[in-house]
Amino acid sequence: MEKTIKVQHLSKSYSGKKVVDDISFTVGRGEVFGLLGANGAGKSTTIECILGTKQQDAGEVSILDMHPSTHRKQLFEKVGVQFQESNYQDKLKVEELCKVTQALYKTSMDYLELLNKFGLGDKKSQLISALSGGEKQRLFIVLALIPDPEVVFLDELTTGLDSRARRDVWMCLSELKAKGLTILLTSHFMDEVEVLCDQICILKKGQMVFKGTVAEAISSSPHARLEDAYLWYTDEEVLENESI
Repeated sequence: MEKTIKVQHLSKSYSGKKVVDDISFTVGRGEVFGLLGANGAGKSTTIECILGTKQQDAGEVSILDMHPSTHRKQLFEKVGVQFQESNYQDKLKVEELCKVTQALYKTSMDYLELLNKFGLGDKKSQLISALSGGEKQRLFIVLALIPDPEVVFLDELTTGLDSRARRDVWMCLSELKAKGLTILLTSHFMDEVEVLCDQICILKKGQMVFKGTVAEAISSSPHARLEDAYLWYTDEEVLENESI
């Protein structure tokens, strides 16, 4: 299987403290890979290093066999990114923001189709400031998918969504996965991880404590449920610095 994301011996420190410590994994085309861990475990820093928005201290990363810093322009057209907290001008309407985003790319998906797919078709004329938290979250996913990416990064993609909306998002992403989209996501919802993820990596204090399938994570632990197994692997208090 073609590997679209490659991470080899990635390490990153802040003020002498190692927050990502020798992490390695690969993600194949059309796979969903879950990067899991408590707040402060190193997930965000790992993603930022993969995307090239932060420079790692050691190790190698690539997306679609390209270096994220050297080939930033080429990757911009092929990679979509959604973060949990995104700041956009509240005075913009939903459709206006979609059009602005679409204009940045040579090729793009039909944003109206995406809005409908994610249950926002009737919100296109609303101001972003008028959207609920869950609606904004779905909009951020739409914006990440507008460039018709080959790889997409999703950070806590269903935070703030009700059960029905979460399942609708899962269905949409599963359809895109079937068409070859590679997805790297973070999530604190283990039912979401079980439904979507082909492979997972669990981080604890910057180190990888598990890598494999959900079934392997459960069988390698003393528990029968992923949520219990996850807590067993991490076994730590939530760290104060949520942004690491």
